[in-house]
Amino acid sequence: MAHLRTGRTRTLALPAGLALTVALGFLPTGAASAAPTGGPPVATADGPELSYVVNARGSGRSAVDRVRKEISRAGGTVVTGYDRIGVVVAHSRNPDFAKTLRRSREVVSAGATRTNPIVPQATTDIGVEQPLTAAQAKAAAAGARAGQDPLEPLQWDLPAIKADKAHEKSLGSRNVTVAVIDTGVDDTHPDLAPNFDRRASANCVTGAPDTTAGGWRPAPGESDHGTHVAGTIAAAKNGIGVTGVAPGVKVAGIKVANPDGFFYTESIVCGFVWAADHGADVTNNSYYTDPWKFNCKNDPDQGALVEAVGRAARYAERKGVVNVAAAGNDNTDLHSRAIEDPSSPNDSTTVPRTIDPRVCLDIPAMLPGVVTVSATGAKGLKASYSNYGNGVIDVAAPGGDSTVYQTPEPPATNGLILSTLPGGGYGYKAGTSMASPHVAGVVALIKSRHPYASAATVKALLTAQADRTACGDPYDINGDGKIDAVCEGGRSGNGFYGAGVVDALNAVRR
Repeated sequence: MAHLRTGRTRTLALPAGLALTVALGFLPTGAASAAPTGGPPVATADGPELSYVVNARGSGRSAVDRVRKEISRAGGTVVTGYDRIGVVVAHSRNPDFAKTLRRSREVVSAGATRTNPIVPQATTDIGVEQPLTAAQAKAAAAGARAGQDPLEPLQWDLPAIKADKAHEKSLGSRNVTVAVIDTGVDDTHPDLAPNFDRRASANCVTGAPDTTAGGWRPAPGESDHGTHVAGTIAAAKNGIGVTGVAPGVKVAGIKVANPDGFFYTESIVCGFVWAADHGADVTNNSYYTDPWKFNCKNDPDQGALVEAVGRAARYAERKGVVNVAAAGNDNTDLHSRAIEDPSSPNDSTTVPRTIDPRVCLDIPAMLPGVVTVSATGAKGLKASYSNYGNGVIDVAAPGGDSTVYQTPEPPATNGLILSTLPGGGYGYKAGTSMASPHVAGVVALIKSRHPYASAATVKALLTAQADRTACGDPYDINGDGKIDAVCEGGRSGNGFYGAGVVDALNAVRR
């Protein structure tokens, strides 16, 4: 999703910080207060153990070491520290833990990354998913042209961005790696195994990288989301199944979703840093950081999460990585000055609120420097669910839509996106989660063509090469006579399509 700007006042249903307090109710009567910096360790209350990110005042080992000491004094345990960005992940049962650390001169910000560590309810991202039937697969294979993989005739999304034409010139370079920061990638899939980069893969669920072989895969029963995303980017052109946008590049899996399906801040920070330090050229981020759909910078906890993920994303970009992210699936205008958020926090009791997106950000999608992607359907229109926003959306790409709204041309029969699933399978999904990997694939083709280009140059090429797409007629996607979304801007830049729909053919020839 599934992006920003200044620290102006937000509009909330509750005052800053109150939503978190109400949801948790942690502070027991008579809880020990924290000692000041340099004092003895504080007494810790026997509350729920939460995870926190603590942002040091500066980066480097000495700054992080000083924060580690503050964490210990405040009754916390360090999980890991990221010296290069000055972020420390810690656990604590002290309900005053973050408040204590925020008083330290060594700390810029500190915040809990969750509101209920005990029985979370799985978050949802993609609302549409359909299996590929044996009959569909057989019919597609029978109609495949010379040079096509058997299921490629069902992939209307490839010609929609001219990827089929691009593949006649280049499949992309094996020196380029796209890191899929997601629910895990099944590298044993026959369409992914040829291009999988094990060295750049890891499990970051705890906030610290685990390189145990296979730890990057989804466990049985866990989400197939990341495997689907990976196939859209780099499924091999090998006479099997589907074809990726950049079938000659490598793809890595960085697992950041826990077994309940949550993408917490400490995992995201780990994912960006790991990708940057292990040779990734592109990251794909088809999620929002739980439990807040929008993290408000003027809330002490949520602001710390924005700071931590922002530091990690900037670090990756400084190392040449282009970060691509999904815009989200609520048909929401992210340029609006008042957005309803009825679902945060999503791991405990939700507290409906109205937020200002200049202050409250969908991260990582709305972070500066991140390429924010909206979704289109088979007719090239904004997908019915896709978020949008003039000045927020950078580019658009196929994410699929219901055939009720946008029906593909034959031989394709389904308006969703077909890609790989764990266990060697294939299936359809729709969402900005599916649009983002199309863009990541095009970025990989640009990087293959321009191996020494900086992240800024690659992003400039991406937008310059995109096919300009005007707002078009008033947007009544379901034909009921009511406008479903308003597109602002002109042909060269607007809220639905940004600079335009990405163009894979331009990526390989310019």
